[in-house]
Amino acid sequence: MEGPLGAQLSELLRGIPADTDLADADASVVVNGSQAYQAWSLLENQHKVGWVIAGKLLARKRPRLLPVYDRVVRCALGRPPSFWTELRTALRENDRALHHRLLDLRQSAGLPQTVSALRVADVAIWMAHPAPDHRCP
Repeated sequence: MEGPLGAQLSELLRGIPADTDLADADASVVVNGSQAYQAWSLLENQHKVGWVIAGKLLARKRPRLLPVYDRVVRCALGRPPSFWTELRTALRENDRALHHRLLDLRQSAGLPQTVSALRVADVAIWMAHPAPDHRCP
């Protein structure tokens, strides 16, 4: 991204950990008002790229920390008040059982460690989505 948007986004991204899994991140990294939230809001609201594309751009920039939240994921998992914080909580429950299960699935599939647990979750949700053409009923 170029121009003022690129500069603003780059500044926000500098404050968002690049090497941290969501399961290990402090809650302050993904709460409303955080730099991650501000980056999403900048893209979604001010530059009208839409909530899905804004989220996917950030998930691409921080694949271990920020999950994809698109129409299929929303249909499968609902509309929590804060998807990032609720997913973080779920990944940490029971001694990080869900996070470890996602890493086990990655290994079973023979995927490289560069594929994040969040990306495994995204693919699993898409594959399991029951609606025709991945549309919500």
